[in-house]
Amino acid sequence: MKKNTIVSFISNNLVPLMFVLICSVAIPLSGFSFSYLLAEIVTRIARNSFLILSLLIPIMAGMGLNFGMTLGAMAGEIGLILVSDWQIWGIPGMILAMIISVPISILLGTISGKIMNLAKGREMITGYIMNYFINGIYQLIVLYAMGVVIPIVHSSILLPRGYGIRNTVSLLAMRQSLDNLLAIRIGTVKIPLFTFIVIALLCLFILWFRKTKLGQDMRAVGQDMEVARASGINVEKTRIISIVISTVLAGFGMIIYLQNMGNLSTYTAHSQIGMFCIAALLVGGASVDKATIGNVFLGVTLFHILFIVAPSAGTKLMGNSMIGEYFRVFVSYAVITFALIMYETKKRKALREVGRSLGLSQTRLSQSKQA
Repeated sequence: MKKNTIVSFISNNLVPLMFVLICSVAIPLSGFSFSYLLAEIVTRIARNSFLILSLLIPIMAGMGLNFGMTLGAMAGEIGLILVSDWQIWGIPGMILAMIISVPISILLGTISGKIMNLAKGREMITGYIMNYFINGIYQLIVLYAMGVVIPIVHSSILLPRGYGIRNTVSLLAMRQSLDNLLAIRIGTVKIPLFTFIVIALLCLFILWFRKTKLGQDMRAVGQDMEVARASGINVEKTRIISIVISTVLAGFGMIIYLQNMGNLSTYTAHSQIGMFCIAALLVGGASVDKATIGNVFLGVTLFHILFIVAPSAGTKLMGNSMIGEYFRVFVSYAVITFALIMYETKKRKALREVGRSLGLSQTRLSQSKQA
């Protein structure tokens, strides 16, 4: 019995255990001190957690990993570009950028949700392809419309030709505005207390939301769409709402992320954000159909420990820091692939067991009739 429990634990937590093993080897090789690692991890948890938490609601609604969260990230970036042009900095600038991002996120989330409803069972690949489509529109707006159709006052963020936004928009006047609010320092570790309060409020919102009527409807839809429909739940509308909420939260998360960084890479900042957030969530032990708040924080910790130590460990091991860079990018994609394979394997095994049990029931029924 004990052996079966251990095997089951390892099977259910294979990805986190693999990362614990990799990190336990890479940390000593990197040569970084504990205080340095702790300071970096605290910073990255504050920077990334809000974005990763935005993935939980679509999973609850049975829509899998929302690769379309990148649409919200683009909405947040548009908000920050406009705020930068208007020279509104600090917390007021962040709040205004969030307000600007909301209608854009709602529009993009609604479009994405409706398209996903047409591709039930293939939501993840649909969301992934949607990123490329909306990214093209985003590039068109930022590269050609801003400065011509959308007025841009400050030439410092415009390309020399007079329209289109520069490759990098400086957010130095906004840098760590949220993180420095109520920040405390313990030794060499800076703890951005207010940022963690905001993240904690989102966690409480998710816990509360699960208990609401809409949250219960999403859980019912996630378990079985046909049963939910028979219960009077508007399945399609509920699924769209879950994607809209996720997209809006991703927009907020991107603004929190970029204020920590202090600059905006106009054309590339959002390109890998969805992939890395999903990889971090999967590293925490989440799956396509089940994810918890605990998975978020475990995942962001393990995933970013590897991101911190991999280049230095690669230098010590192979004499080339690029080995570490290649390794961590490879791992992020490999984790997603491995988790999806495991999910599909478990699903097929469960279906086989259900089929086997139904076959046994039918055999017993026929035997009882013969008797």
